[in-house]
Amino acid sequence: MSIFSGLASLGGILRNEPPKSPWGGPPSGGDGNGGKGNGGGNDGPRNPWSFPPEGRRPRPGGPSALDELLKRAKTGGGGGGGFSGGGFPGGGLPAKRLWLIGVGVIAAIWLVFTSFQQIGPQERGVVTFFGKYSRVLEPGIHLVLPAPINSVTKVNVRAIREENFPTSGSGENLMLTGDQNIVDLGYQVRWNIANPQDFIFQIRNPEETVRATAESAMRAVVADVTLDQAIGRGRTVIEARVQQLMQQILDDYNSGIMVQGIAISKADPPAAVNDDFKAVSAAQQQAQANLNNARAYAQQVIARAQGEAAKFDKIYEQYKAAPEVTRRRLYYETMEAVLAKSNKTIIEAQGVTPYLPLPEAAKRLPEPAAPATTPAPAVQGGGQ
Repeated sequence: MSIFSGLASLGGILRNEPPKSPWGGPPSGGDGNGGKGNGGGNDGPRNPWSFPPEGRRPRPGGPSALDELLKRAKTGGGGGGGFSGGGFPGGGLPAKRLWLIGVGVIAAIWLVFTSFQQIGPQERGVVTFFGKYSRVLEPGIHLVLPAPINSVTKVNVRAIREENFPTSGSGENLMLTGDQNIVDLGYQVRWNIANPQDFIFQIRNPEETVRATAESAMRAVVADVTLDQAIGRGRTVIEARVQQLMQQILDDYNSGIMVQGIAISKADPPAAVNDDFKAVSAAQQQAQANLNNARAYAQQVIARAQGEAAKFDKIYEQYKAAPEVTRRRLYYETMEAVLAKSNKTIIEAQGVTPYLPLPEAAKRLPEPAAPATTPAPAVQGGGQ
């Protein structure tokens, strides 16, 4: 309120100060055109672009109203409309008090912006008391002590971070397998923050720690598998083992990091021997296919032999029960099977009825003609 009263006093001074011409003394009732006004005075022109008479021209070097105002502000001159109380117009506040008010306003703004902390839904706020851990803030608006007494570090605990190996995505990342082969392995590690307190205070460079841990765990696991497992069917097992080993190492560090998953994106031989390796792999696949075909044929032959053996056992049981009948039946069945696939010549022997191919003869016979109708003989009448 003192500031506003001082400004009001300054306005009063400006209003009470009689107007002056830019060239000197104040007018006393002139009409503004250089002549006499209603009061009969001749006080010089009010228009700065018109020249006053010779006797009314202002003396050079005379102080203006602005000069007098600045002079009074510097010297603290008295008077009802002047300055007092340390140089503020209208008996206002001194300069020191103005500085204190400004500092107080700045301090109030600083308290408001550093005491109220808003934590987002995906964030957690780690509070320190003069640099020492105090507590963790959950999502919402919280009141804390102003900085630097309390400092709040916001950590995003829901964001999934990714680390790619190799970093560029197109380089080589060579590793030694358990069978003394070299594999070019590319993979990705996904992780997030599980414990904000440990994440901030326990490890200095979280990203570098995760990368070093992933590289160490992957090389340790690949060293226990073969090349075929690394580039083929063993990828899923390798990913699970690397994730488990990484989480164990990070937990030992109290890093506050949770490994979400490992994904192998590339598993190839080195580029220098990639073509030869593909040729060897194709030959191995062809050899495996041939082996599978041989095994299938062997199984078919074995199955057929087992079926014939079972059939022979069954016939033998029938032979023991009726040897003569079984022998004759086998003879007939054998001859039928043999003669059915060969040309047959029938030789007529004495006392043997020759073979008549009735079905073939029936096909060769012409179709019977329709019987002709003969007229009946005429009957003659009369007696002898």
